[in-house]
Amino acid sequence: MALAAHTRKNSKKVFPLESLLPPQVPRSNYLHFLEEKQRLQLKKFLLDRMFLVAKTRPNIEKKDITEYYEQLFQSISKRHLGEAVTGLLFMYRTFILHILESSSGTLYRVLSDYLHHEQNETEYFIQGMKVIVVSHNIPTRIFMQWQVVVIKVPVIYLDDVTQSQSLKEVITEFLTQTHKLALHLFKTVKVGTKGPADNLHQPEPDLLLQEQIIKYLYKSEQFMDPGAFLNMYNKPIHVTMDSDVVWPAPSHF
Repeated sequence: MALAAHTRKNSKKVFPLESLLPPQVPRSNYLHFLEEKQRLQLKKFLLDRMFLVAKTRPNIEKKDITEYYEQLFQSISKRHLGEAVTGLLFMYRTFILHILESSSGTLYRVLSDYLHHEQNETEYFIQGMKVIVVSHNIPTRIFMQWQVVVIKVPVIYLDDVTQSQSLKEVITEFLTQTHKLALHLFKTVKVGTKGPADNLHQPEPDLLLQEQIIKYLYKSEQFMDPGAFLNMYNKPIHVTMDSDVVWPAPSHF
């Protein structure tokens, strides 16, 4: 009997320690999710859209701005292959509105180039640039190419809407109008054409922003200039706080 009891005791199955642990669930993070999403959509990079306003030098020609940016985009494309720049640059009498679509690295170099010229040239043709909005990881482009359009609308304003509206209301109208105009151009302008003509205010006058709105955003202190924006962009995400530092430092024996 003692032998049988001993045999039954030793016949118990031994389960490995791993079987007692909960099943391991594969974990990922948001960056991996975005990268996988871009891979499935056959995209090489995340697409961003940036809105800029600035003041221009008097009597600046459309040809000068066009040649400058085309040379800049060509220079950037040598380092960022496949990251084409699309968008639209509106030239008013003394201000510009510039909408750009490309990767964050390309847009970073566009701002860096402006900052370099501003710091090293006394009379640069673009002055006081402000970054109004940057939209990250947009699903698709709304501009098929990059173009410059001169706004030749007569300077006759019945009222200044910026005097009676808050900054939030002005920026909301700004984004709404530019988005409507972009969708209109997306539907009407074909790829490979010269783009919208300089008389854009005639067929669609309600879609164009008044220059006083661009001037209002340009003078607003709420928006960053390229220098402040790039400084924020270059700051590390993980910052060590004083409370995270243990003193004295741990030592190993």
